Amino acid sequence: MDYLEATYYFDYESDEIQKIIREFNTDTLTPKEKATRLYLKIRDDWWYDPYHINLSKEGYRASKIAKKNSGHCLDKSILLISCLRALRIPARIHLAKVKNHIGVERLIEKFGTNELTPHGMVNICLDGKWLKASPAFNKALCEKCNVAPLEFDGEQDSMFQEYDNKGGVFMEYLEDYGHFDDVPFDFMLNNMKEHYSNIINIYEGQTEIRL
Repeated sequence: MDYLEATYYFDYESDEIQKIIREFNTDTLTPKEKATRLYLKIRDDWWYDPYHINLSKEGYRASKIAKKNSGHCLDKSILLISCLRALRIPARIHLAKVKNHIGVERLIEKFGTNELTPHGMVNICLDGKWLKASPAFNKALCEKCNVAPLEFDGEQDSMFQEYDNKGGVFMEYLEDYGHFDDVPFDFMLNNMKEHYSNIINIYEGQTEIRL
């Protein structure tokens, strides 16, 4: 597996994805420069929104996500992976369960918990080394929550910060589900049903959840 191919979800041959990568698709940039600049674009140009969740396969296609101005961590990870693969940089999706400790009132109200699952992040292969990158939280949101924006330098893993700017607990990684060759839709849906059954049951038969 070279993690470069297009799939139903990572449909990078689409016009939407080709438009995003146009500025990076040049021999004047190294793969590391392309990856780090693209990471920032996906991180900041799509506002993080955990309250809009897709329940259909179509909703997780990169070309469809690209048309929106916001996205869940899964959405933004899929978008970044598709763009990286389009630039011939190996990338794959990685899932986990995390616990958020900042600004959780609405999360708890809507989800009944401040545990988020499955949380999506990206594995990127640069210089023969697999790195983790988390493009979920845009810069403006981080500043609002008093958390330093998460950077990616193409050399170190870029994981959610454990503490905020004042030393308070920000994010915990509770469980690692590992990486997948393609978007594991059935796994994600079953995971949501297991952890948020009260919500999923309400929206059964619908294609998306808006909380």
